[in-house]
Amino acid sequence: MDPTPISSPPLFLADNLALDFINSEYGTGDERHDCFDDDRSVIDWLVKAGLVSKGTEAPAGLLAEAHPFRDAARAVVHAAMNSVAVDLGVINRILKEGHPLTRLQWDEETRQYHAGTHPVSNSPASLLWPVADALVKLVTGNKFEFVRQCEAHNCILLFHDLSKSHRRRWCSMATCGNRIKVAAFRNRKHS
Repeated sequence: MDPTPISSPPLFLADNLALDFINSEYGTGDERHDCFDDDRSVIDWLVKAGLVSKGTEAPAGLLAEAHPFRDAARAVVHAAMNSVAVDLGVINRILKEGHPLTRLQWDEETRQYHAGTHPVSNSPASLLWPVADALVKLVTGNKFEFVRQCEAHNCILLFHDLSKSHRRRWCSMATCGNRIKVAAFRNRKHS
């Protein structure tokens, strides 16, 4: 049976932009929650992620671009976790089509130069490019080994374990971690 997506608010608990984007679809078992149900919901996620400003217009086709991009990003992360190859077509297309312009700028307030990046257009690829860039940095970075999948039964969420001990087990202690601990307590109590 195919999971039926239910529209839901986004979760930002992965400690990584690309993983938070992948986690815009979450759930356990057959109950899936999808934060993206139209172009506007993708823009709302991008606003919450700090990638676009409030009031940004949603270009037509953003949802149609976001879903396959999210699936491709999830496949890349899982493939990298298992040291196998996967199709990179969708990711590389967004990186190419959405690449922003970089300009040297003077900041009068800080009295320093900085590199400013600006989208070439308001196209879906331009809006999703920062997520694709974060994905590239994640899977090619020296801390990729700390990407984990939640250990809770049927939870599909991914996170970047940047804790000092690198012993994080759950996507969130408040959700899956608490659920697992309560179940373990009940099992011990009934034994």
